[in-house]
Amino acid sequence: MTQMNEQSSRSHFVFTMRITGVNESTEQQVHGVLNLIDLAGSERLSKSGSTGDRLKETQAINKSLSSLSDVIFALAKKEEHVPFRNSKLTYLLQPCLGGDSKTLMVVNVSPAPSSINESLCSLRFAARVNACEIGTPRRQTSVKQLDARFSHG
Repeated sequence: MTQMNEQSSRSHFVFTMRITGVNESTEQQVHGVLNLIDLAGSERLSKSGSTGDRLKETQAINKSLSSLSDVIFALAKKEEHVPFRNSKLTYLLQPCLGGDSKTLMVVNVSPAPSSINESLCSLRFAARVNACEIGTPRRQTSVKQLDARFSHG
C-alpha cells in the first residue's frame, strides 16, 4: 500500500502456460507459450509516500519498467545489444519479446484527476511501444517422432 494506491500489491505477476498440439493426420506438433503478465505501475517517489521496504520496492518496480522500455526500444531499433539482463523481468520475458512471438499490451489507467500525470505517462509509454515493430512471429512446429515400440517392421 502506498499513498497513491491503497490496494496495490506492488509486484509484477507472470503466469506462463506451455501448450503443445498435435495434428493426428500429419503428425505435426505445434508448440506455443502464453504469458499473462500484470506489471505493477510506476509511481513517482515523491507522491507515493513510500519509505523503508516500500521505497525499495517502488524503486525496483520503476527500474524494471524502465529496463522493459529499454529492451523494447532496442529491439525496435534493431540494436546489436539488447539489455535483457538489466532486470529479472526483462530476462524472464526475453523469449516473448523476440521475433518468435506476438505481444499485446493493455494499459490500465486511473480516472482520478490526482493520477493524471501517471496516467499520461503510462499512455505515452503505450503509444511509443505501439509504434515499435519487434519482429514477425514464426510458427513453432516439428514432426512428431513415433515411439519405436509402436512402429511396424
